[in-house]
Amino acid sequence: MKYTGSCHCGAIQYEVEADIKEVLECNCSICRRRGYLLAFISREQLKLKTPESKMATYTFNKHVIKHRFCPVCGSGVFGEANDPKGNPTAAINVRCLDNVDLGKIKINHYDGASK
Repeated sequence: MKYTGSCHCGAIQYEVEADIKEVLECNCSICRRRGYLLAFISREQLKLKTPESKMATYTFNKHVIKHRFCPVCGSGVFGEANDPKGNPTAAINVRCLDNVDLGKIKINHYDGASK
């Protein structure tokens, strides 16, 4: 299925081609504060409609995950990193996708705070 997504103000826009049936809710410091519900996809399933230069990036801890957000409205739209096998991966904040019924998606809880 193809989804469109954006930040709150619309400055960051993108498309995601994925079958999103479940998401991860992590309790690490950034996910908890931002309220992320994350769907993991290969990076090639994410198509930016706005130039990457329009996004801000935040890293912390081991600095391997690029947390992408809008510098205008502050919405955290997705993250980028490599999976354990080295494949480029994106973690999409499904709260930023249009027309997603969160009540129909399974939420898996992850204890990132203890990792």
